[in-house]
Amino acid sequence: FNDPAIATRIAQYELAFRMQMSVPELIDVKSEPQHIRDMYGPDVAAPGRYAYNCLLARRLAERGARFIQVYPTPYGQWDSHKKLKTLHAQMSEKVDKPIAGLIKDLKQRGMLEETLVIWGGEFGRQTTAEYAKPTGPDHNALGFTMWMAGGGIKGGTSVGETDELGSAAVDKPFHVKHLHATVLNQLGLNPNTLSYFHGGLDQKLVGPEGARPIYEIIA
Repeated sequence: FNDPAIATRIAQYELAFRMQMSVPELIDVKSEPQHIRDMYGPDVAAPGRYAYNCLLARRLAERGARFIQVYPTPYGQWDSHKKLKTLHAQMSEKVDKPIAGLIKDLKQRGMLEETLVIWGGEFGRQTTAEYAKPTGPDHNALGFTMWMAGGGIKGGTSVGETDELGSAAVDKPFHVKHLHATVLNQLGLNPNTLSYFHGGLDQKLVGPEGARPIYEIIA
C-alpha cells in the first residue's frame, strides 16, 4: 500500500486477529500437567477463580504479555467492614496457595528473575471502629503492607514497621510514590527523569518532587 496509514491499520487488524485466534489455546489450562495444576490449588480449573487467574497470568507472561493484573474474586469480600475476620480468612485461604504456586512456577521456568510480582491494595484496615454505632474497621491509608517478588527484588526482606496498634507506619514509612519509583527502577527507567506531557506540563509518575526507589529491597 502506498498510504502508510492504511498499511499500519491493516497491520493492526492482523495483530488483533492473531491475538483473538490464540485465546482458545491460551485459556485451556487443562493442557497443563497435573503437577502444575496442583501447585495452584483445587480451583485452578474453574474460570474466574483466583487459582485459575494466577495460572492464566503465567501463561500470558510466557507468551509475551507485558502487564497482567489478577484480581481475587469476589473482590468485594475484601471490603469487609462488618465481618473482617471471617471474610479476610476466607479470602486469604483462596489466594494463599495460588500466589505461592505462581511464584514457584515462574521460578522453576526461569521467568521470575525478569518478572516483577506486586501484591497489594489501595489501603489497609484500622484496628478500631470510629463510628457512634460501630460496624467494623474503616479504611486505613497510614499503615499497611505491600510486597513484591522477582524482578530483582531481594527475597525475605521487610522494611518499615507500624506502631504497636498497627494504625500508622512509624519506622521508615514510604509514600506510594516510592513504590512507583521502585517499579520504574526495576523496569530500567529513571523515575525522576521519566515524564509525559499532559495539560500543558511535563508530568512525572512520581510527582514533581521526585522519589527514591526503595533500595533496601532491591537485590
